[in-house]
Amino acid sequence: MTGPERLVLATRNAHKVREFAVLLDGTRVEALPDGVEMPEETGATFADNALLKARAAVAATGAAAIADDSGIAAAALGGRPGVRSARYAGEDATDEQNLAKLVAEAPAGSALAYVCVIALVDPAGGERLFEGRCGGTMSAERRGDGGFGYDPIFVPDDDDTGRTMAELSVAEKDAISHRGRAARALLAHLSAG
Repeated sequence: MTGPERLVLATRNAHKVREFAVLLDGTRVEALPDGVEMPEETGATFADNALLKARAAVAATGAAAIADDSGIAAAALGGRPGVRSARYAGEDATDEQNLAKLVAEAPAGSALAYVCVIALVDPAGGERLFEGRCGGTMSAERRGDGGFGYDPIFVPDDDDTGRTMAELSVAEKDAISHRGRAARALLAHLSAG
């Protein structure tokens, strides 16, 4: 599969479109058009969910599409919340509720991993997956105002300052984050195409 000049990102989230446009420098990233319905994320893995969304975007637009699915896995919880990260405390849970549930269930110092899988699907049916991981440990307390989700308790292994993801600058976070790593793998593929 060769790299397209433009990609439809299977989301209407303007923040995520801007983030991917920066990460995939040189590739035009467009939001999913209004009115396109995305399938429910019923997959058992991040790859399953990313492929569901990318395939639906291609079917609706006829253009090459990317979609991602990501979350956090706690070793002490057998990998949970995993694909349920955004809904860990319930279907309509807030980031704060999800974070509180994880803190209540996993002890400080637990091994954590952020995982992101990006699916690239072209109109001819070609499919590729790109995975990024960022290992870390759970902080004893919440720290930092940046980031979102589980960032205030995630101390990345690849930053030797002991700061949480929520204490890192955007550039520092992008350099080591699961999404940044998956996007760089995708960009390398697109550039080679």
